[in-house]
Amino acid sequence: MVPPDKSILLIGESDVGKSHYGGQLLKRLMQEDGQLRMDGAATNLEPFQAVMACLDAGRSADHTPTTAYHESRWPIVDNEEQEADLIWPDYGGEQIKNIIDDRQLPQVWLHRITQSSAWLMLIRLQKIRTDDDVFSRPLTSLKGRVTKSWDSGLSDQARLIELMQVLIYIWSTANERSGGFPPLVVLLTCWDEMDSPGKPIDELCSRLPMFADFVASNWEESSVLGLSALGQALDKNTPNKDYIAKGSEQFGYVVLEDGRHSPDLTYPIRRLIAGPP
Repeated sequence: MVPPDKSILLIGESDVGKSHYGGQLLKRLMQEDGQLRMDGAATNLEPFQAVMACLDAGRSADHTPTTAYHESRWPIVDNEEQEADLIWPDYGGEQIKNIIDDRQLPQVWLHRITQSSAWLMLIRLQKIRTDDDVFSRPLTSLKGRVTKSWDSGLSDQARLIELMQVLIYIWSTANERSGGFPPLVVLLTCWDEMDSPGKPIDELCSRLPMFADFVASNWEESSVLGLSALGQALDKNTPNKDYIAKGSEQFGYVVLEDGRHSPDLTYPIRRLIAGPP
């Protein structure tokens, strides 16, 4: 049975599509055309209503301000009448970057991590810097070479692993557990921007092999999915006529584990709440 309160820890840096996905997901829940649907009145919808208004006008929404942090509670139910309260956050992605860089957690983030019951990590592979770093190119390999142009800091891949280690440590300490971490879905966003992509897990292993190995070694069961929340790129100033005519709910898709596309944007959430269908 689905627990009565599912708090999803939404993990994603700037420009990965958190707000667009939240707005599109909320519409799907309200219109009941997916595996999950709304089952009562949601709270604090203002941030997502602004996103939905932009999409209905055929325009992309603005990025969430750096310091913003909002939580909305969505009572949901699945096709088997299993109920849950879904706590969905919206925040500026720079906050994730600051956690990695400063190794300090604001109180709101400490609470969110320790109380979370499922983790959804959004990664936009096109924005990931995969240059050599101190892990893939050890310092001993630099002996006798001129390296003025090489940045010996952490790559984005190593930073993602460090972030996950921070989350694991905080959650495990607070919950007095050394294993059995919250269910994890890795969502590769802006899938429509990728050239001839394969299955989501293959793309993750190809582009972020060290991160993929880290996930596999810490979670017996996890899921890697693709996401195009909008189905195509939208402009902030020039309205998309198809969006206006058909409605934003007609656009966007999830890429399932086997590479098939599904219009059901609620699928990643159901995977976290109920496990494999």
